[in-house]
Amino acid sequence: MTSESDQEICRILRGLRDSPQLFELLDAESGRELGVQKRLRNEFDGDLVRAAMTLRDLQKRATAKFDRASQMWFDPKGLEQATSQAVGEHKAKRFAGREVSDWCCGIGADTIALAKAGCQVQAVDLLAANCLRTEWNAEVYQVANRITTRQADVTTLTDRAGLVHIDPDRRDEIGRRMMRLEDCSPGLEFLQQVVDDFPGGAIKLSPASNFAGKFLDAEVELISLNGECREATIWFGELAGEGSFRATALPFGETLSADPLSAWTNVGHHGEFLFDPDPAIVRAGLVDVLAERLNLRRLDAAEEYLTGDKPVQSPFLQTFRVFENLPNNPKQYRKAVRGNSFGQIEIKCRHIPVDAEAVRRKLPLEGIRPGVLIFARQAGRARAFVCERIQES
Repeated sequence: MTSESDQEICRILRGLRDSPQLFELLDAESGRELGVQKRLRNEFDGDLVRAAMTLRDLQKRATAKFDRASQMWFDPKGLEQATSQAVGEHKAKRFAGREVSDWCCGIGADTIALAKAGCQVQAVDLLAANCLRTEWNAEVYQVANRITTRQADVTTLTDRAGLVHIDPDRRDEIGRRMMRLEDCSPGLEFLQQVVDDFPGGAIKLSPASNFAGKFLDAEVELISLNGECREATIWFGELAGEGSFRATALPFGETLSADPLSAWTNVGHHGEFLFDPDPAIVRAGLVDVLAERLNLRRLDAAEEYLTGDKPVQSPFLQTFRVFENLPNNPKQYRKAVRGNSFGQIEIKCRHIPVDAEAVRRKLPLEGIRPGVLIFARQAGRARAFVCERIQES
């Protein structure tokens, strides 16, 4: 983004902040978007109207991430890449009460979490518009007195005092996601230098990125929220834990830290129950560690699904009672679905390609019970497990 367009966005943002009546009228409007926009443009500049409508839409979408989303300032890219409030607050606990530089701060989600944890934060971003959003969002959460913002290219900064949190940009110029750290901005070489230069800190990465083996003597924490793996955090220096990998399941706060090679779980016959590990456990490579600690076994060497003879309650597991273990034969599993009086069905698979909707359309869902159909390998062969989900008490 050129400095001219960045400054133009700042102008529009300040215009929106100075026009609360625009939002009042927008909230009172109804009907088709073009009609609403036309009516509002009779009183307000067209750029302001379009920006206000975009912001209101983003605020509605942001309620899944932030508990004060309706008051916050977003842009589409900033919202998409922003750390969810629960994840940010979890990470901020390690920084509590310290001086922290939050580099590539975006709309300020991590900055706010750090400030709420008692940190004094300098938030840095290449865009002046993001610095504005961070300042105003900090006001929403009443922590503006703990932050300062600075517009700068972080690769030009020389101060290495305190701790650092950095969130490199993982989108290219046309918005495509980049999974290779070498393609991020700033890139891998700079991130590795940050690890060497600072006494401690964290690097926020996509859980799908190629982080393995890139940061020596660091702890890699995979964080899931509501069953979705949201982030890989590289903890280094004095903030790194003892284990090489950690999986954390939010909102429960359950965490597991270990060397993935410290356990080896046997593959065995299927028990009465199947267990689907949390994606943070899977991405951290801790499936065998979890299985060993909970006295479970793998269903197959090529599957993450675990099995056992007793139900196990853990925030890291979804539990299913197995009614029938069948070949991956549509005729047989359709008959089993009818025989168990299922009226709705959940379809799960990991490594077996399945068109879930195509399968569901052909199932005889004539009953009232909810069921689960799990496609997984056992002894190297594709199987269909007819199950029910066991809800935690």
